[in-house]
Amino acid sequence: MAGMLKERDVVARVRRVELRELRMWVREGWIRPAEGPGGPVFDELDVARIRLVCDLRKEMSLPGDAVPVVLSLLDQVHGLRRELRGLAEAVDAQPEETRRRIAEIYRTHSGRAPAPGGGDA
Repeated sequence: MAGMLKERDVVARVRRVELRELRMWVREGWIRPAEGPGGPVFDELDVARIRLVCDLRKEMSLPGDAVPVVLSLLDQVHGLRRELRGLAEAVDAQPEETRRRIAEIYRTHSGRAPAPGGGDA
């Protein structure tokens, strides 16, 4: 499991989180590490999420019951961004006329005015 960190490694790297806090956040489901042979192991995304929880709890003084709400909303935003990126890639793979028609339909449904000159901009 290259690149994976154990609990104590995470605490040493992040420094703003104590071991007992990290374990509580995992129990609460705020952080979801993989299970390694000697316990939980954390990747770089887990470490970024731990830093985010530190910011929410310690810098922004967000109450514990609000943290899962914020994390859920952020997870939804990231999920939607992934879906939109996939949709954009699928549209980009279409012929020019199809892309132009999709852009026109989108503008009509979103209430946006057509781009000047009828282009995709």
